[in-house]
Amino acid sequence: MTITRLHSGPRMSQAVIHGNIVYLAGQVGAPGESVTVQTQSVLAAIDALLAEAGTDKTRILTATIWLADMADFAEMNAVWDSWVVAEHAPARATGEAKLATPDYKVEIIVTAALA
Repeated sequence: MTITRLHSGPRMSQAVIHGNIVYLAGQVGAPGESVTVQTQSVLAAIDALLAEAGTDKTRILTATIWLADMADFAEMNAVWDSWVVAEHAPARATGEAKLATPDYKVEIIVTAALA
C-alpha cells in the first residue's frame, strides 16, 4: 500500500496518507499570540492540509488537543465549537502538556478519512 508524505522535512512530515486515512502532525499557531488566535490559525492549517490531502473537517475521525494551560480550555473550545461541524464532530481528547516552547498555547493533532 502506498504511503504519501506531504511537506516532509528531515524530522517529520506535516501529513502522511496511508490507505484511506490521513494523519496530520501536531499543528501549532503563531508563538506568543492568544489562545484564540493560535487556535484559529491551527484550525486554518488543518483545513489547508486536509484539503491538500483530498478531504475536509467533516471526515475527521479523531482529534487530540494539547493545551499549555487547562485554564485556556473554554477559550479554545469557543473557537473549536464555531469551527467543527456539529453533526460531524470527531472523537476528541484534550489534555495539558508542556509544548515545544512556552510561546505555544495549543497544539492539535487530527486523523481523518479520505473523501
